[in-house]
Amino acid sequence: MQVVHFDAPVHRPATAWVRGTNRFLPSDIAIQWAQSVPQSFHARASAIARRYAYVLLQSPVRPSVEAGRVGWVFRPLDGAAMAAAARILEGEHDFSSFRAATCQAHSPVKTLAPIHILRRGLPASRGGGSDSTSCYWRFEFEANAFLHHMIRNLMGCLIAVGQGSQPPEWVAEVLEARSRKAAAPTFAPDGLYFLGPVYADSWGLPARTAAYDWLP
Repeated sequence: MQVVHFDAPVHRPATAWVRGTNRFLPSDIAIQWAQSVPQSFHARASAIARRYAYVLLQSPVRPSVEAGRVGWVFRPLDGAAMAAAARILEGEHDFSSFRAATCQAHSPVKTLAPIHILRRGLPASRGGGSDSTSCYWRFEFEANAFLHHMIRNLMGCLIAVGQGSQPPEWVAEVLEARSRKAAAPTFAPDGLYFLGPVYADSWGLPARTAAYDWLP
């Protein structure tokens, strides 16, 4: 879901840019759309927000075909508790507690939109019988910008709350501490997906593509 801009020395229809470029790309990269934009457009500077999803497998058994593509927890998660913790994180805050030591952002103050947490059950356990503890969780994040490892650090805290090791109110204490030591460990990178930038409607650019919705 990356968006790029470039100046072209030739004129071609948008469909030609998509199909022609994809002819030369590896199989795991594909141009989804192309569109002419004014000279004032900049793929990075014109973005007003960024979106990510984290896909998590909750299962007594580790991932197999999903290995490397989803995060994993084997203890059941409390969705209501995680939602309560997520509401505390909404809005403009100093997210220093969720910032990696190597982060080069000028300011730790970011504005986080409401976090959407969705649960999708699995039809059967890996043992062949019904298992209500096995499911996928999808966490959707949107902010004006993110700090280095911010989402993985947010996930670590949300999972700590979901597993009952911390109450939802603990997240407010983590925010107030403004110290990485106050938060949970950084969660695994598996399962973290960039869903693309957000632009003002005036640019007339697609807000989503088929690639946006394939995740569980």
